Amino acid sequence: MPRSAASALLIIDMINAFDFEGADLLLPRALDAARAIVALKRRARTAGVPAIYVNDNFGRWRSNFHETLEHCLSSPGRDVAHLLTPAREDYFVLKPKHSGFQFTSLDVLLEHLGARTLVLTGVAANFCVLFTAHDAYMREYRLRVPRDCVACETEADERYALAHMREVTKADVRASRTIRF
Repeated sequence: MPRSAASALLIIDMINAFDFEGADLLLPRALDAARAIVALKRRARTAGVPAIYVNDNFGRWRSNFHETLEHCLSSPGRDVAHLLTPAREDYFVLKPKHSGFQFTSLDVLLEHLGARTLVLTGVAANFCVLFTAHDAYMREYRLRVPRDCVACETEADERYALAHMREVTKADVRASRTIRF
């Protein structure tokens, strides 16, 4: 059984084939975010903060996270998947919709871990990260969304999403280097 952690690092949809319309715009930005997430994840692990991969099932209802990872390692998203290949102690939640909470076991896992602060990272900041932030806020989690650890297809979309999360969900959207676990 894991020890209780006051925080949890959520890595949202970064294990991704990036083979959809708009991925050519998102992928380079996601790769930059992945590099920042790697450094943040390393610091989180040192502090005993668990990493939870909250990932789309991409309509593959019979798949599991490891099959999704294998697929992504040989796709256009392979560089991101290689950077963020999960460690043995990481957790996985597959989601069928945009929010990491809707129709998943994320609530139960976070309760089990004792997390009250969530650090949200991933893609796309204006969709899945945003909807997860809304659901987390309604559950009274404290939120951090480091601006260098999320990506959208455009810089304007990122600015909008981060401003919205800061205003509506009271998320701290400073750079990841400012996060102290």
